Amino acid sequence: MTNSVAILSLHTSPLSQPGVGDSGGMNVYVREMAAALAHSGSECRVYVRRGQKGLPYEVAIEPGVTVVHIDAGPADLGKEDLVGVVDEFADGVLADMRRRGRPDIIHANYWLSGVAGHRVKHAVEVPLAVTFHTLARVKAAAGDPESEHRARAETEVIGCADVVIASCEPEAQQLQSFYNAPPERIALAPPGVEHALFSPGNQDGARGALGLGRGPLLLFVGRIQPLKRPLVAVETMACLARADARLLVVGGPSGPEGEVEYQRLQSRIQDVGLADRVTLVPPRPHHWLSTYYRAADVVLVPSRSESFGLVALEAAASGTPVVAAPVGGLRSVVDHGRTGFLVDDATPEAFAAQVAALIDNPLLAAEMALDAAERARSFSWAAMALSLRDTYRKAQSRVPVDCT
Repeated sequence: MTNSVAILSLHTSPLSQPGVGDSGGMNVYVREMAAALAHSGSECRVYVRRGQKGLPYEVAIEPGVTVVHIDAGPADLGKEDLVGVVDEFADGVLADMRRRGRPDIIHANYWLSGVAGHRVKHAVEVPLAVTFHTLARVKAAAGDPESEHRARAETEVIGCADVVIASCEPEAQQLQSFYNAPPERIALAPPGVEHALFSPGNQDGARGALGLGRGPLLLFVGRIQPLKRPLVAVETMACLARADARLLVVGGPSGPEGEVEYQRLQSRIQDVGLADRVTLVPPRPHHWLSTYYRAADVVLVPSRSESFGLVALEAAASGTPVVAAPVGGLRSVVDHGRTGFLVDDATPEAFAAQVAALIDNPLLAAEMALDAAERARSFSWAAMALSLRDTYRKAQSRVPVDCT
């Protein structure tokens, strides 16, 4: 029985708003995973780095879930510099565990937490589970190179992890092909969606709440960075032969290239003459996004790589078809031709053709909306928690992996 789970999330906190800085789908994942585990009977302590001054040491966000702020480097340290404080973070986690007692299992999220978790595992002698969310070698293959240090660190963590959690079959295959991860130590646990929040609703009502009128509405939700390719969304609009179409881009600059990408986005909107039909919307609280999804006719997800694609799942649950790049977990979330379209060459022209197929054919769009919402119902955080608890139990029953 797994009653105590130490969740490591060094670089981002479930208390942070997705879409701001480095906060994104992982924030939602960690928060919902911890909540679902707590609802199933586990006690979760979520260890994060203190990223702002004045934050309390502990924040109980709901019964069974406590966020613990660990001091590791200056509060305003950039994500690219966090590798230098991993040991300090691990020290803080270990100090807390010595005071409270060791957990039944450690679940690290992202490679930085994996490195910390690797050390903590050996210090307290409990199994280590890791969810990477993104992988350096996969990103590099898609055109977003990461440091060799990160790739080596991921390899070392995989070599000692008692279980590596993959969100979908494509990610499990990537772990094997890019890192030679032993298949018997890979477990599938698809993320879920909060159906009480993300569900079909009245489109006119949603548009009224956002101050929008009629006409085709395209939506992009995500951090503004090259990996997410928000420029493709703007170029898709430029290729559409619909002067009444609008595009909302919801999100803020993220990462070292975020500000440059944001400026490039603004310039391109002006260059193609879409200033009156493309609106850049600042990051919104997660629960607001359901209104944006319901208001839209199509959600665009043109990312170069995605380990899963929570935006696509939330859009589907809200009854909105998705047009996406056929990468990573998006191939599992989007059922091509039924709940949306996967665009093989991922060019703006190809995206525009699939968007046009939806907005020019209301019957097809309505059928896809129904199928998308129906398929999304098979994804839930409660199911993920049950899968994780079973995976934890199996990891606890085996002889721990020893990399020494």
